[in-house]
Amino acid sequence: MGKIQDKDGLYLFLRPYVDWMFRRSYRSFRYIGKENIPADGAVIYAPNHANALCDAMCVLGIDRQQKVFVARADIFRDPKKAKILNWLKIMPISRVRDGLEEVRHNDETINKAVETLQDSVPFCILPEGTHRPKHSLLPLSKGIFRIALQANERFGKQKPIYIVPVGIEYGDYFHLWDSVTVTIGKPINVTEFVKGERGKVKGEREEVKGESYPQIMMALREELTLRMRELILWVPDDEHYEENIAKILPKKKRLPRWLAYPLAVLLFPLFVLSALMTIPLWAMWLFIQHKVQDPAFHNSVQFVWQLVFMTITLLIPLPFWMFVQEYIYQIRNQKS
Repeated sequence: MGKIQDKDGLYLFLRPYVDWMFRRSYRSFRYIGKENIPADGAVIYAPNHANALCDAMCVLGIDRQQKVFVARADIFRDPKKAKILNWLKIMPISRVRDGLEEVRHNDETINKAVETLQDSVPFCILPEGTHRPKHSLLPLSKGIFRIALQANERFGKQKPIYIVPVGIEYGDYFHLWDSVTVTIGKPINVTEFVKGERGKVKGEREEVKGESYPQIMMALREELTLRMRELILWVPDDEHYEENIAKILPKKKRLPRWLAYPLAVLLFPLFVLSALMTIPLWAMWLFIQHKVQDPAFHNSVQFVWQLVFMTITLLIPLPFWMFVQEYIYQIRNQKS
């Protein structure tokens, strides 16, 4: 059985189409800071986690390189799903909330992640551990630092290991067809970072290896947290969050009312035609949306559905679907 990071012909063939469809799902999509991605070492991407699958898709589309991801372990319990996820270059990882017995299984995933990095394939882990549609940041879990430090111990002398912070900002957490800005920050050179921190703890213990250096891990955690906060609209997650975010969140650009309403009336017949042309898509999506309890998953599920549907119908409804979404977006904007 091959490694998860091995190249797959069908995967490589479909990848450009999936990237293209994902970008077409938003009115505005841009990447900032691609020049910060290191070219001389192993790369671990660390994005904030605000929008389920869409966050991973944003990282996947940064460049044409193949990447390996992790996702919560419970979705791998079904062998058929696990096989599909493995083909999609996704590995399982357990969280503390899953219980200590489950977390012990992470050793295998961490070893595979280190092998992936050693093979010069970028690896992505969302260090918050769970998604949350807020302009804030949850405490970072230890998994990403265990992977980085074990990789450094294994082959850090051959090439440096980098953690690259990524900030993803959505114009709307719950609806597609808005905006996405992905900002790649300055990388943390873990190899150099460990050398510096090792000097500080050398007096406490003669040898510093693996998980036995909590001070280095804590220092890395603090550094990555600060760098990730700089890349997003970060608001302290406290009792005043809603009040503070209302004050600082930039208002969306919208058409003047004197122009928006006449246009809405004039274009309404075209909207009706487009809606009729995409009835199957709308009907299925409304059904699925009703089944998905967590609104933060709506964007991800909608993207997967329209990706499959558009493929089956050879993209025929795509222009009609895009017009429907644009029309609804403008109407919603006027009400907000």
